[in-house]
Amino acid sequence: MNNALLTGKTEKHIKWLTPSCGIHHEILAPWQALCTAAKSEGFDLTIASGFRSFDRQLSIWNRKFCGKLSVKDKSNEVVNIFELNDNQRIKAILTYSALPGASRHHWGTDIDIYAPSLLADGKKLQLEPWEYQKNGPFAQLSRWLTTNAEHYGFYLPYDKFRGGIAAEPWHLSYFPIANDYQKKLTREMLNEELEQSEISGKAAILEQLDGIFTNYITNIGKIQNG
Repeated sequence: MNNALLTGKTEKHIKWLTPSCGIHHEILAPWQALCTAAKSEGFDLTIASGFRSFDRQLSIWNRKFCGKLSVKDKSNEVVNIFELNDNQRIKAILTYSALPGASRHHWGTDIDIYAPSLLADGKKLQLEPWEYQKNGPFAQLSRWLTTNAEHYGFYLPYDKFRGGIAAEPWHLSYFPIANDYQKKLTREMLNEELEQSEISGKAAILEQLDGIFTNYITNIGKIQNG
């Protein structure tokens, strides 16, 4: 275990499934077992997003901060980022995007998933809450995951809105490893990485990092049987 792994500065722990999709090498077998079980129920699980490096998360953050990528609120409405000051922009972005260095995707234990066969012809994945809610294309999959994912070590850390990150019914986390990494990631570690980075809004982020750490990083759901 080292700081580089926790903050997305290394890929040594990653097993690449495709040139663009990787997961922690120790979750390959549990992921395959979950896929097999899901397939028996008619769900062809696919990873939309797996491992993300610090630099990739930094690019997402900076593009959102300057308005090059859209920012949405928990009601899925686009936020006019140009009407917000730095503190407000930070909170708006954090609703769906983690700070670089603090993303659970750095660990390779957390994945965004869907089932392509459930999409209507010609429709593309949006990775938005309505797709997993009642009458959405992945509603049945969402219910199945809620009941069965924990049998394979996975759970939904963002199962509901807790005042920080919005609900993300597509985000699965492998608890046996992610829980350990969560405990080892510290505010001091994150502060050091951010101070050395070229992140937009740096001064405002560092000033309120204690609150961010409490409300957006450790403010997550727990596995029911873990």
